[in-house]
Amino acid sequence: MAITVAVLMCLATGGLAGNEPLEAWKAGIATVVITPEQPMWMAGYASRTKPSEGKIHDLYAKALALEDGQGTRLVIVAVDLIGFPREFRDRMEKEVGARYKLPPEGLLLNASHTHSGPELRAWRATQMWDLPPEQIELSKQYSETLRGKLVELVGQALADLTPARLSYVYARTGFAMNRRLQGAKGYSIAPNVDGPVDHEVPVLQVLSADGKKRRALMFGYACHNTTLSDYEFCGDYAGFAWRYVEEAHPGTTAFFITGCGADQNPTPRRTLEWAQQHGRALSNAVEAALLARPRPVRGPLKVALEEAMLELERPPSVEDLKKQASSTTASLYERRHAEELLAELEKTGRVSSTYPYLVHVARFGDDLTMVGLAGEVVVDYSLRLKKELAGPAVWVAGYTNEVSGYVPSRRVLEEGGYEARGAIVYYSTIPLPFTSSIETLIVDKVHELVRRTRTAASQ
Repeated sequence: MAITVAVLMCLATGGLAGNEPLEAWKAGIATVVITPEQPMWMAGYASRTKPSEGKIHDLYAKALALEDGQGTRLVIVAVDLIGFPREFRDRMEKEVGARYKLPPEGLLLNASHTHSGPELRAWRATQMWDLPPEQIELSKQYSETLRGKLVELVGQALADLTPARLSYVYARTGFAMNRRLQGAKGYSIAPNVDGPVDHEVPVLQVLSADGKKRRALMFGYACHNTTLSDYEFCGDYAGFAWRYVEEAHPGTTAFFITGCGADQNPTPRRTLEWAQQHGRALSNAVEAALLARPRPVRGPLKVALEEAMLELERPPSVEDLKKQASSTTASLYERRHAEELLAELEKTGRVSSTYPYLVHVARFGDDLTMVGLAGEVVVDYSLRLKKELAGPAVWVAGYTNEVSGYVPSRRVLEEGGYEARGAIVYYSTIPLPFTSSIETLIVDKVHELVRRTRTAASQ
């Protein structure tokens, strides 16, 4: 009986309360409510026709600040939002750099991609909605207020830095289903039980310096956060999941990090009950992970952030664009997209042929490599990178630092469908589909940054 009790006590504190060496980590945590104070246009669905109507629960932003023994810092900010525009990231990066001396690579933003949050880019979303002026102004005001809150949040997390231990575990859950189904007319959005998935649930534990208190649990999953589609603010399944984790572990702050789930949907969906059940399934996976023997995560911490210059297809001819803009069979969004391209051609004489794509790598010694990829990234990237990158633990997140469109793999691009080309008309940031070089350019950049951080970590 004494042995059993000792084992249970060890598991309850992450298994690191014994004679293992104290790591020179510091960790700081901060949270803030970011729910809009008044009705706002909601992000994610072009079919919505009115502003929000209340909330199911509050939306949150959470920051985890980490510092190794050499003083290298990384602040991970996780938010209940559909994503960040690039200009939001750029301005916030400058502000935290000026106020807290945090370098660009020391700031990692990740959005849960809930489709039940506010629209941050209403003034740039005219191709989706004919928004009234007051909604456009509300979006601008909310975005400014949000940035201020997040800058303060980073500062609060840094001010909270205290000695800590880190460890890594993982489990699995299975409610994500590939949503690309081939039919007679190509690929459509429908459940595909045979499609690729990534059911891993990675978990980073942050313990007190003595290993006796669990301060934070950061976990991820590769699935669209789209169970719900109504008019109430909600974190969707991810928001329920971290709440369930915090309920099970009082005094612990839970963070959700979105994986490469652009071509994955929670299944079934469209009811609050399913959002809650998927959240429970994910939180149960976190509990399962905590029963496994944790792997210590040691330093040093090395971080890198760079752009991969992705290539875009050539634009259609002016004649073809004019035909699409005036077509009676094209959708409203297709017509408006053609109009935007024509306006750009008339203004500048060209349409951009490349896109500067952010790739973020954080390497925790030889124990854990975290890769953050911008945009709505399909599952092929996480499956490939986890095979190719050396090391005992590889964590690949999408929706990181900015969300400006879908990021297809070469396979998805060649197959076609919504994630490959169809969604282009809903975004103004990336005007044209990517070329088949996209996967090679992104993966090569990841490998480059991983090699660089590995070399630096060994020095």
